[in-house]
Amino acid sequence: MGFLKRMKEDMDVVFEQDPAARTYIEVFLTYSGLHAIWSHHFAHWFFKRKLYFIARSISQVSRFFTGIEIHPGAKIGRRFFIDHGMGVVIGETCEIGNNVTVFQGVTLGGTGKEKGKRHPTIKDNALIASGAKVLGSITIGENAKIGAGSVVLKDVPDDSTVVGIPGKVVIRDGKRVSRDLNHHRLPDPVEDRCKELQNEINMLKEEIVKLKEGN
Repeated sequence: MGFLKRMKEDMDVVFEQDPAARTYIEVFLTYSGLHAIWSHHFAHWFFKRKLYFIARSISQVSRFFTGIEIHPGAKIGRRFFIDHGMGVVIGETCEIGNNVTVFQGVTLGGTGKEKGKRHPTIKDNALIASGAKVLGSITIGENAKIGAGSVVLKDVPDDSTVVGIPGKVVIRDGKRVSRDLNHHRLPDPVEDRCKELQNEINMLKEEIVKLKEGN
């Protein structure tokens, strides 16, 4: 696919994902996520040819203007969408599939000074919500959702939803997870546990009242 067709495809994704998008001119000129992705295509081209200094220079200039840091060594598939994007960091050995969406503040990073594959692999149709941290050489499965603010350190199966610190799978029903933007409605296992404890406390209070009345 030629670069111009790739640009058109990337802009079409914006219209699909962002209801605030109005015209192609507006999207072309003002969407920093697109600018970061397009800059990465150039940087990655130089990186593959071992022109590392040029590649890193392009990525750093892009970071200055967009607030999004994508290492030129990262491999990114088609129809990748970065919503808003400020603070997004994508590491060198990260691999991102097709139709992946990430929101602002997401980190796809490493966990230390290890060599080789040290960043996540994100498979097709995954969604990673605002502020989530996905760290290490792990795999996020197809159609998976990572909830806002989660810290994920282990593999996530296909068709799963993960929330919390550390991230825990809270939905895995074998069905395709919807790629809508309502990531604020994801389950909260901590809140659910607190509700269970409150119910138990209420039951104990009722038992105490009954015992007192019996006396």
